[in-house]
Amino acid sequence: MSNSNGKSRVVVIGAGIGGLTAGALLAHRGYQVLILDQALVPGGCASTFKRKGFTFDVGATQVAGLEPGGIHHRIFSELEIDIPAATPCDPACAVFLPGATEPINVWRDGEKWKQERQRQFPGSEPFWQLLANLFKYSWAFQSRDPVLPPRNLWDFWQLIKAVRPDTTLTLPFTFLTVGDALRLYGLGDNQRLRTFLDLQLKLYSQVNAQETALLYAATALGVSQAPQGLYHLQDSMQVLSDRLVQSLERDGGKLLMRHTVEAINTENGKATGVRIRNQKTGEVWTETADHVVANVTVQNLIQLLEAGGTIPSKIGVPRQEGNEPKSKILLSGYKHRVEKLPPASGAFVVYLGVDESAIPSGCPPHLQFLYDYDGPIGENNSLFVSVSHPGDGRAREGKATITASSFTDTQIWSQCADYDKLKREFTEEALARLCQYFHLTPETIIHVEAATPRTFARYTARDQGIVGGIGQRVSTFGPFGFANRTPIKDLWLVGDSTHPGEGTAGVSYSALTVVRQIENG
Repeated sequence: MSNSNGKSRVVVIGAGIGGLTAGALLAHRGYQVLILDQALVPGGCASTFKRKGFTFDVGATQVAGLEPGGIHHRIFSELEIDIPAATPCDPACAVFLPGATEPINVWRDGEKWKQERQRQFPGSEPFWQLLANLFKYSWAFQSRDPVLPPRNLWDFWQLIKAVRPDTTLTLPFTFLTVGDALRLYGLGDNQRLRTFLDLQLKLYSQVNAQETALLYAATALGVSQAPQGLYHLQDSMQVLSDRLVQSLERDGGKLLMRHTVEAINTENGKATGVRIRNQKTGEVWTETADHVVANVTVQNLIQLLEAGGTIPSKIGVPRQEGNEPKSKILLSGYKHRVEKLPPASGAFVVYLGVDESAIPSGCPPHLQFLYDYDGPIGENNSLFVSVSHPGDGRAREGKATITASSFTDTQIWSQCADYDKLKREFTEEALARLCQYFHLTPETIIHVEAATPRTFARYTARDQGIVGGIGQRVSTFGPFGFANRTPIKDLWLVGDSTHPGEGTAGVSYSALTVVRQIENG
């Protein structure tokens, strides 16, 4: 199945940013690449949709890694495509705690952010200095492309090559959480600081400060400052996908949308291809491959292996003949680990197309609100809000978009008796919350639409509509997370279930790791 350049054939499941990045890089390096996705447009949770002249970012609304040396900059440079136009987010986020009229601004300038946090959280600077030091060491380590967690000698060698003397300074903190560090500095009872950290970390790690691994938090909280930073893309998030697709097709790769991968086929413990269904015609066929790259959640990966007969979906169902005993044992343990993961969050999102007069003067591009200290971070008690800029391509002149999202329990939506009623109630409550900051009236609101975990499950095919990957607890981050190498030979996992986690930058790094592993065996 090799082409004229001697390179292998690769099938990529999923045209999210991770899958598109892996496919584009492999095609550029001479591999035969086919990417398959069940959706209408590529991009996954970083895609867009249009309504009444408005363009809405589906999920992801900001990007890291566009600066020189950043992961998107590196990948786009290799692919010889232009970096998308973008504006640095400054502040990266404006966080409103309950009852506050002024936000905590996470400034891009490091000195300005230092002054802000000293004013907002007196006596906490030693804690922030610890985070800054851990970020410096961890970022330098990450920039040397370690493979985490390692699964063979080549992986271990990449890990060892990335280690420097200052990397060892992070080792004493490997098993600590942010909650542990707060207590270490006598800040465990500082409700205001802890709540701020809970809000910010929930966006990046899916869990609160008490549970988030300290080393992960140091990177997640430090990446907002220059020379790194978060960026607001011109036009929409879709520009990332569009440019990766252009690169893929320029280099001979192929993308098929509206094609569902129903199963991953294996033989003798090795991935051999996938079973595909054309959604338009209903045609089903098998595509063979030397490598299968799965840009899916780890929960979806198990389902695809079950559908291929590699793992029994029920007790008593025989595994596919020919699998080696070692593979059976490894897969059994892998499936058990996935099933034991704590439940992941879903998202409830309200998309608003509004008149520009609804936006307060000086409104930052990203805001976070918590409405009640005693309530959960989610279920409309907290909202993460992104607002379009004049001329950024998301709305015509004089108009704007507001996207407000809240974490939610997926079970609420899958088990509710009246889905439409619940969706309406969530929408009304979110609008009432947003009215406390934005000037929302029947005259200023032009379009309202909401998405729930059911919506995300339908359009992204992510298991139960979960978002954001695996919670970055000590037990699941970095060296303790899910590897890109799976127990099945030549079956690779990319995306936010793997290191270094969620976001377009995280899944792009995951994709680059897999490409390097495929090339080096």
